[in-house]
Amino acid sequence: MEKINIFSKYEEFDKYWSPHSIAELNGQQVIIAKVKGDFVWHSHKDEDELFHVIKGKLKMQYRDKSVEVLPGEIIIVPKGVEHCPSAEEETWILLFEPISTKHTGSIVTEITKNMYPKI
Repeated sequence: MEKINIFSKYEEFDKYWSPHSIAELNGQQVIIAKVKGDFVWHSHKDEDELFHVIKGKLKMQYRDKSVEVLPGEIIIVPKGVEHCPSAEEETWILLFEPISTKHTGSIVTEITKNMYPKI
């Protein structure tokens, strides 16, 4: 039952698209990541994902449109919806998702993480 300073947690790593778990609650995990460039097109069959932009600008690409997400804004990607997050500049995001959520859905690439380090 201790507070977590999210900003100080971002200072503990530099690698892009490499999520870190900072807390768990009710079968969900709270994840932070630094992102830049394009991720991979993927979907999550059984889980919704909530993306909260802390710093920078996230572009959430869908097959039929793109949505720009600015600091202080959130976007929820419904389960089963194919998406590809991207960012032109370093962007800090906070995510809420079930612990069972796979990093890149059923797609496996060189950037896929099987477990998120806890910081």
